[in-house]
Amino acid sequence: MTEAKSARAVRRGRIFPEIQWTEQHKAQWKAERDEFKERCQSIFEQVQPQLIKTHHNWYMAVEPESGEYFVDQDALVVADKAHQKYPNTKLHVFRINETGVCGTI
Repeated sequence: MTEAKSARAVRRGRIFPEIQWTEQHKAQWKAERDEFKERCQSIFEQVQPQLIKTHHNWYMAVEPESGEYFVDQDALVVADKAHQKYPNTKLHVFRINETGVCGTI
């Protein structure tokens, strides 16, 4: 006796085809993202020399509108602390070291 196989159709392609970004929209999004990172980077560079002495390889979350930052050993904890005070805002997390990032490529 043979087994009956399912005739279920496989969906291919995008789930939401109406979400198509134009090149102009992509460029605008990238420019906004880069500008946000630059504002966060300037705050990080101001406090990094002091923090690297006492908190080397810890994490720092920056909220650029207020200029406030949060420091913790765990990246998830530092992001949670920042989101508790500033819910629904974008944050940028840095590693407190010479480069501000983790690892190498």
